[in-house]
Amino acid sequence: MLLNSSAPLARPVVQSLGASRIREVANAGIGVSDVLPFWFGEPDEVTPSFIRDAAREALDAGDTFYTHNFGILPLRETIAAYLSTLHGNVDVNRVAVTSSGVSALMLLSQLIINQGDRVVAVTPLWPNLIEIPRILGAEVARVPLRFGQTWELDVQQLLDALTPGTKALFLNSPNNPTGWVITAEQQEIVLAHCRKHGIWILADDVYERLVYDNPNPKACAPSFLDIASDEDRIVSANSFSKSWLMTGWRLGWVVAPAGVMADLGKLIEYNTSCAPGFVQRAGIAAIQGGEDVIAHTVTRYQAARDFLYERLNALPGVTSPKPKGAMYLFFRMDGAQDTLELCKQLVREAKLGLAPGNAFGTEGEGYIRWCFASSLERLDEGVRRLARFLEKR
Repeated sequence: MLLNSSAPLARPVVQSLGASRIREVANAGIGVSDVLPFWFGEPDEVTPSFIRDAAREALDAGDTFYTHNFGILPLRETIAAYLSTLHGNVDVNRVAVTSSGVSALMLLSQLIINQGDRVVAVTPLWPNLIEIPRILGAEVARVPLRFGQTWELDVQQLLDALTPGTKALFLNSPNNPTGWVITAEQQEIVLAHCRKHGIWILADDVYERLVYDNPNPKACAPSFLDIASDEDRIVSANSFSKSWLMTGWRLGWVVAPAGVMADLGKLIEYNTSCAPGFVQRAGIAAIQGGEDVIAHTVTRYQAARDFLYERLNALPGVTSPKPKGAMYLFFRMDGAQDTLELCKQLVREAKLGLAPGNAFGTEGEGYIRWCFASSLERLDEGVRRLARFLEKR
């Protein structure tokens, strides 16, 4: 039987999704020798050996079978205890382990979003958080951050966008790509408004430990978990990728109200069933022994941020705010009108791999993202290549 050639092979909403422009630039660099890649949000250090050893020991012990949909209890208890030290009591029965932070975001979206719902997102924003609700048939309204000495949120503009009937607010803080961090005072205002109108808050908390200019070694970005009651319409997604240098392990978690956990378990079963047991064992080791890793990472990244911030702002036509968190500088280049093509040109001509601002929405056009999770030597060479490129423009 022949397929109807006039019928679309994929759902129209899927066909309408934008492909990753970050990946498009990276693909343009494949086969180009000596490219310095700063396009992905990934550290240049491998996962610490004690975490790798825990996974190896679990494999050697034969931990290769299915686990509970919510994850093994020792990991869930470890996550709950860890979160409780940061945000106050978090009950283990509200925690579920996921196969990556991206999976956590998709699962939570599937949990609360219906086709035709209206969702509000603070932008510029990692494209997955815009496209996930669109995959589910939702309409996404954008509230852009304001460019200045730092990236800032107009809270009243956000409240005005969160109209009655809005289903959810998608908020990533610390933010990818800008490094913006919502304040505790702003969170109080937003939570009160969302409570009043029954609006869900989906918080992407992946970068919550990557905050700077704070002497507290256990510093954490303000979180809705700090101020929410157990039954508030707040769901939080997190990941082992950034804080514990575990991007390739694909391990994350969610925190959700107790009343939706049974339904969340169904979604986990129908998506991935469970995260691998030996990877979960590595997650336990990461949390229990990883505070020194996080402290080292934050110190290293803050030095890298300061170095790159000073160097970029010294270049003609380049203006960069100083990020308060995450691992990126999102800077403006005068005359940059199509940053996708500009970043491809940087790969070809400067052997420099950066992420185009328009990958993060129309609000990002004219800007470029540089991941500074790297050594000062590599960053210095990257700036030198950008400077030579700008001299020839």
